[in-house]
Amino acid sequence: MQSARGFEYGVRHILSPQSGGLCDVLLSNLELDREQIQFLLQLGAIYHNHQRVTENSSVSSGDYIRVHTKPRRFPANDGQWLSRLVFQNEHFLVVNKTSGLPVHASVDNLHENLQSYLQQTLQQNIYVTHRLDVPTRGLIVYAKTAEFQTEFNKLLIQREMRKVYRARVQGQDLATGLLRHFMEPSPRAPKVVSKEAQPKWQECLLEILEFSKLENNQGLAKIKLHTGRTHQIRAQLGAEGHPIVGDFAYGAEKLWEEERIELEACELAFTNPLTGESHEFKI
Repeated sequence: MQSARGFEYGVRHILSPQSGGLCDVLLSNLELDREQIQFLLQLGAIYHNHQRVTENSSVSSGDYIRVHTKPRRFPANDGQWLSRLVFQNEHFLVVNKTSGLPVHASVDNLHENLQSYLQQTLQQNIYVTHRLDVPTRGLIVYAKTAEFQTEFNKLLIQREMRKVYRARVQGQDLATGLLRHFMEPSPRAPKVVSKEAQPKWQECLLEILEFSKLENNQGLAKIKLHTGRTHQIRAQLGAEGHPIVGDFAYGAEKLWEEERIELEACELAFTNPLTGESHEFKI
C-alpha cells in the first residue's frame, strides 16, 4: 500500500505486502530500477520501520518503509576544508561554512553536509553545537568531544555566546536598534512573525548595530543576534520590508540557482566552558 501523503516531495510510504529483501520489495512497489534504489540506500534516503538504512536488508510482510525518491542534493566534498578551518584545539573547531551546504545530515541525505565532510577530512567524529541555514555562510562551531558539546549547549541556552552577522538587504532605510518580533511555533518554512505577541509564539530579538547604504537600493547591516530561532534574521528582516538579497523565501528577488543568500555569520565570541579561556573569531 502506498500513500499519497508527501507525493509532491517524492516521499513514498509503503506497508510491505511481502517478505523478502528490501530492494526486491521496493522494485515491486515503486517505479524505480535497482540502480536507483541502491543510490537512494547509499544516500540515506530510505527508512525501514522508522530507522534509516543504507544497505539491503530483510523485510517482513507488513513492515513500514519510507522512501524519499527525490532527495535534496548538495555540493560534493571539494576537499578544501582544512583551508576553511579558522581554529581548532582538542575541544572544538571553528570553520567558515560555505553557502548551499547543510550543517548536518538531512532526513533524505546522510552524506552531503558539512559535518560529514569535516569528519572525512579530520578522520574523527565531530558533534553539532548550533546551526546555520543552508544558504547562509560564515563561522560555525563544532565540538570534538561529547563533553564539550554538552557544556557548550548549556552556554547557548544561557545566551552566553556573542553572534554577529553581516547581511546585504534590499532597501536603504533600515534603522539601527533593537527589532522584536514573535514567531509562530510551526516546523514549516518560511517562518511567520508578528510584532504583536501571540499565545505560545516565541520571542525573536536582534539588534541592528550598524547600517550603511549601498548601490542598487541595497544596504549593509551588521546584526547582533540575541535569540536563536530558526530563520530568525531572515524572517525579521523580511517582515521589516528589508529582505536579505537573494532570499526569495522572505520576499527578495531570486538571483541564483544555488541555495545562497547574502547573510554571513562574521563574528563569534564565547568562553570555553571546560577551560574558562575566552575566544573571539572574526571574518
